[in-house]
Amino acid sequence: MNGTEYLVTLNIPPSLEELMVDSLLLLESEHGFSSFPVNAHHHVNKGLSLSEQVTGRQKRIRFQLYVSVEKLPVLVEQLRQDFAGLGIQYWVLPVIENGVI
Repeated sequence: MNGTEYLVTLNIPPSLEELMVDSLLLLESEHGFSSFPVNAHHHVNKGLSLSEQVTGRQKRIRFQLYVSVEKLPVLVEQLRQDFAGLGIQYWVLPVIENGVI
């Protein structure tokens, strides 16, 4: 592993998927990223459809990408500018080890 890296995880509304793909393709070219559908479970019903309220599940798309310590502030700031107020949940975790087996 070279330098300090972080795993950034984003949970976004499905309606923003293509915009996020475009944005991440411009911002993160070194490692690429992954995306996949997930169900989010929250106790807050704000913005949920009736079906989501009944089932307790909200469809989301999860993006995960590795980012170097140098690129992390740039990525987060750009996402804040591009997607402000759109309900994107994110978290950042240090990567202890990664590679290809």
